Amino acid sequence: MTTVQKIRPPAASAPASPRGLNHFRHAATTPLALSGMVGILAFAVYSLFSWLQWRSFTIRSWDLGIFTQLAKSYANFQPPIVSLKGDGYNLLGDHFHPLLVLLAPFYRLFPSAYTLLVVQNVLLAVSVVVACHFAVKRLGRIAGVCLGIGYALSWGLQSAVDSQFHEVAFAVPLLALSLVALLEDRWRSAWIWAALLVFVKEDLGLTVFVIGLVMAWRARTLAGLWLSLWGVGWFVLTTKVILPSMNPGAQWAYQSQLNIRGLLSDPASLLQHDKVATVFLLAAITAGLCLFSPLTLIVLPTLAWRFLSDLPVYWGQDWQYSAVLMPVVFCAAIDALSRRKVLNSARLRRLAGTAILLIAVVLTSQYAFGMLVDPSKNFPLTTAVSSESALAAVPDGVTVETDISLMSYLVDRTEVYWIGNTNPAPDYVLMDVSGRPGVASTTTATEAEQRFPDTRFVTVFADGHYQVAKRQ
Repeated sequence: MTTVQKIRPPAASAPASPRGLNHFRHAATTPLALSGMVGILAFAVYSLFSWLQWRSFTIRSWDLGIFTQLAKSYANFQPPIVSLKGDGYNLLGDHFHPLLVLLAPFYRLFPSAYTLLVVQNVLLAVSVVVACHFAVKRLGRIAGVCLGIGYALSWGLQSAVDSQFHEVAFAVPLLALSLVALLEDRWRSAWIWAALLVFVKEDLGLTVFVIGLVMAWRARTLAGLWLSLWGVGWFVLTTKVILPSMNPGAQWAYQSQLNIRGLLSDPASLLQHDKVATVFLLAAITAGLCLFSPLTLIVLPTLAWRFLSDLPVYWGQDWQYSAVLMPVVFCAAIDALSRRKVLNSARLRRLAGTAILLIAVVLTSQYAFGMLVDPSKNFPLTTAVSSESALAAVPDGVTVETDISLMSYLVDRTEVYWIGNTNPAPDYVLMDVSGRPGVASTTTATEAEQRFPDTRFVTVFADGHYQVAKRQ
């Protein structure tokens, strides 16, 4: 008798385990995951802005070119001799920033000034992750994420991205890491991260001094006082010994800008409009919450040297000078929301986080990222062909004297000098003549011959925007 075996249909695939799905959802909403997503979005926005600047040949100042020459020297295991500052100029005689040696491996892999913009955007985004992660842990997901986005869009960081690369990019994540560790009572970590700031820029030694005092007050330990001593010690050593020994003028180049006598003779100068606006906006970006934490005292050294200066460029919100203040006021706001009993309410925290986010979005229209609304207008490509043609007229490996217009695109493959210094006779001169209507095509060559007597130059490229002259 034949046995008939019944064939069963294949079993339907089992539905996803609710437990596994819940685990995935939970992992995606952990403080680290949420802060990581905010950081990635911040990096994307920063990088978009930098890319639009770069492809439209927008150069804000000569600083990107200067720091690119520094990175180029470090990448070739040489001291940071920066010809843009002067023939044979050691940049460690300008500001004390030995930590910038960390740029070397990145520049060696990707030898371009644009690499420095990417590195800066990464550093700023790291600080966003650190601040947002702490905010989510202390304040909850909604309030923490809102505050993290508000920090990422803060006008100080926007201005830093807009200004292109500066050494303070390294200080921003170090400050965030130090202050978060301090607020979490991780004194050793706070000490180490803060101590590294003295190797970013000499004035940050005074910031470290105040961080040490805050730590001593909170921890009731001598470690904070030792940190303060470390900061002051390095400030004195760098400004009185190291910088003068490497500076061509045998002095700290920026000492004359601290006009204390002027302030004493005119105390009302502290009420100058830009200074008042900067202080007001520092409080406003955190909805005033930073004023409820002693951490806000850490902004005083930076504001002091800026407001004591006679240079108006230091007083306002433009450029990179306020970037180091952003981690301070936002960590202070988190501290206030998480420690002050009057603010200890989940609903109030969500309202505060939402308010900070709205303030950041509203202020964005007045600062750099507002330009992203209309990239074609704010980052026009009208000079791109002319710029590329002028650059193509300069071969690799030569010496070039130029203005700031295209210097950052030349420093990777040539030795570049700034036209405002006394320089050796270059092989080429490249100038932006767009602001000089009716200028002759031989003007750059003629002016170069006047600067370098007994030297003849001939025009090799000229259009309505640039002129390039070659030494005969």
